[in-house]
This record gives sequence, structure tokens and C-alpha cells, in this order.
Amino acid sequence: QVQLVESGGGLVQAGGSLRLSCAASGHTFSSYAVGWFRQAPGKEREFVAAISWNGGNTYYSDSVKGRFTISRDNAKNTVYLQMNSLKPEDTAVYYCAAQTNRRFEDAPVPYDYNHFGQGTQVTVSS
Repeated sequence: QVQLVESGGGLVQAGGSLRLSCAASGHTFSSYAVGWFRQAPGKEREFVAAISWNGGNTYYSDSVKGRFTISRDNAKNTVYLQMNSLKPEDTAVYYCAAQTNRRFEDAPVPYDYNHFGQGTQVTVSS
């Protein structure tokens, strides 16, 4: 069973930056893709970014491309989301997710994640 714990959320002004972290338990972390999702009040959860098992490939939603960067450190069982040029519309609870049912796939995809963390709140003020 994979457990994911997000951290790094907070309140930031528009144009600012935050770095989210996702720490995973288990010894198979380096074999599967990890993604970030977010959910704003009254809206459905949406895909943000994903990274392949070895960090070689990444995939971003159009809304964050060029502003957010996903990375991972398999030695630390941790995935990061660097968020720059934040906008009020980025305000949401951010969740990391593991894709343990699709291992060693080189192309990360925005669906089919089977483990989610509890989330961390990101609030961007205007």
C-alpha cells in the first residue's frame, strides 16, 4: 500500500512562488509515475502535471505549462511541484497521486492514478 503525504502549501500573492513536496512510502517508488492534481471549491478535480518513473518525461496541463515544473528524487521517495508566476485561479487543494498499476512506463498520462494523498491547500491572493 502506498501512502502519499503532501506539504508546502500556503498563502502567496499573485506572481509569487511555492514548492510543493510529495513524500511516498514503500520501496517501489522509483517504478511508477507520479502526478499532481488540484481541486478548487465547487469544481471537479483536474490534472496538473505528471512525471515518469525515472523522471525522464513530464506532462503538463495547458493551464500551468511554462509556469510549473514537476521533478522527482527517487533516492528520497519525493516528488516536487515548483509553482511560479502564481495566479488567483491556481487557488485549490493540491493532491499528489501515484500510478502503481502502470509501472516503468515512459510516457506519463493524466489519468489512471490509483493512490492519492490528503492534499495541501494553496491560496493565491490578488
